[in-house]
Amino acid sequence: MAKKHVGRPLWHPALWPVWLVVFILYCLSFLPMAKKQSWGAGIGRLAYKKMRSRYKVTKKNIDVCFPELTEAQREKLVEDSFIACARGFLETTHAWWRDVTPYVKTLKITGEEHLRDAKSRGKGVFLIGGHYSLFDLALPLFAYQLDKPGYMYRPNDNPVVEQMIEKGRRRHCNIQAFTKHEMPQMIQHLRDGGAVWYACDQDFGRRSKVFVPFFGVDAGCIVTPSRIARDSGASVLFVSHLRHPDGQYEITFSPVQDDFGEDETKDAHGWMKNIEDTLKQYPDQYLWMHKRFKTRPEGQPRIY
Repeated sequence: MAKKHVGRPLWHPALWPVWLVVFILYCLSFLPMAKKQSWGAGIGRLAYKKMRSRYKVTKKNIDVCFPELTEAQREKLVEDSFIACARGFLETTHAWWRDVTPYVKTLKITGEEHLRDAKSRGKGVFLIGGHYSLFDLALPLFAYQLDKPGYMYRPNDNPVVEQMIEKGRRRHCNIQAFTKHEMPQMIQHLRDGGAVWYACDQDFGRRSKVFVPFFGVDAGCIVTPSRIARDSGASVLFVSHLRHPDGQYEITFSPVQDDFGEDETKDAHGWMKNIEDTLKQYPDQYLWMHKRFKTRPEGQPRIY
């Protein structure tokens, strides 16, 4: 959203079109989940054909990450990724306004013993994840498993969008939100035995300090997760969240990463490898539309 909206009151006339979009999304949230999935498939196929700039980014990402596939297979994966993201967007409206407890009750949890291990240590739980196509619905699925849940996020520049997103997220389990400007508060939350989920896998430009392979391509990574782990003393887990074809959702917890924070490059290797391993099951369920390889190591050619 344009920064010109920053600081404007929610009732400002310039924001009325955004309120109309919010109302439409609210109406879409009433669709049954099965209908959300079928509509998501249609919307995804349309976006695949019409969103050319996002298509080019997605295609380039998949071309460089899956060179072993045929051209037809890579093209199919591009289309499938648009469908997965469109479904995730409609699922997100459900998370913002509807009851998610039926999906919590049928949730498949892998590695629950690792989460119990982390909780038993009494040092807070730091969950490092990624941008899978199961967007905001993942937050309550995780939050219901945690004590004092929290998450780290980037505020939206548009005040209406910011209110819609954050009000929708925070209505679950009294979940706490932290921005990058609230790092001391977040670290204290962890020290007090809370939990924080952080998707740190996007390209942060000049903030990228190390480069590690992601499907064989060097990807820039920040070292903030390592610093948070050191400063908070929290137990670190890698987490993922997926949508199965039968409609069931699954979240997975890795074993506790006991030495996390000691070696920043090794840490980045760890969480990027966890994402890569997760995507081997459903490679379409990732935010391939993002320019993951925008920042390049010195001397390497641009990808986009």
